[in-house]
Amino acid sequence: MRIALIHAVRLAMQPVEDAFRRHWPEAERINLLDDALSVDRERDRALTAELSARISALANYAVSAGASGILYTCSAFGAAIEAVQERVRMPVLKPNEAMFAEALARGTRLGLLATFPSSIDSMAKELRQLAPHIELETGCVPQALAALQAGDSAQHDALLAAIAPRFTGCDALMLAQFSTARACDAVAKVVRCPVLTSPDSAVLAMRKRLS
Repeated sequence: MRIALIHAVRLAMQPVEDAFRRHWPEAERINLLDDALSVDRERDRALTAELSARISALANYAVSAGASGILYTCSAFGAAIEAVQERVRMPVLKPNEAMFAEALARGTRLGLLATFPSSIDSMAKELRQLAPHIELETGCVPQALAALQAGDSAQHDALLAAIAPRFTGCDALMLAQFSTARACDAVAKVVRCPVLTSPDSAVLAMRKRLS
């Protein structure tokens, strides 16, 4: 079983590989990376037609490489990935849809903690489309992303853990990016609610769809 992992940032690659090792080690993975996508998305402040075309082209490559399923790992390209889902005849997962489903099963008071500012609005919109009456609290710590990009993973985790207690009253707290999954243990120590990560939820969901 070959799964194509499509990345817009290098930092998302290791967390999803770790999730596959935990939950589905026998699956073959191929990694497709366009790390200019996240740079251009932040610059443009919108999901442009050109960016959507690049998201689609990566899916075409995955199909030509014999993938049985496609998992995108960057959360700022939701509408473009939905267009791929409509035309590709195999399971295609947006980065957070499995985590969203798991969170909504736990309640309607949800927290969303991110490090990439452009992802917040698109993810909040997607959540409210799934469940219009949720109470959603969001937080973004771009300094944590900067720390991780600089190689300081301990500072990344500490910055997320520092803001996490504001979400204690939630039914579930979601770590928004694949790259934030590494902070799960640090965050879980300072909140009373369950902490969900997109790589673990996505790998389990893809395995279920293809089993």
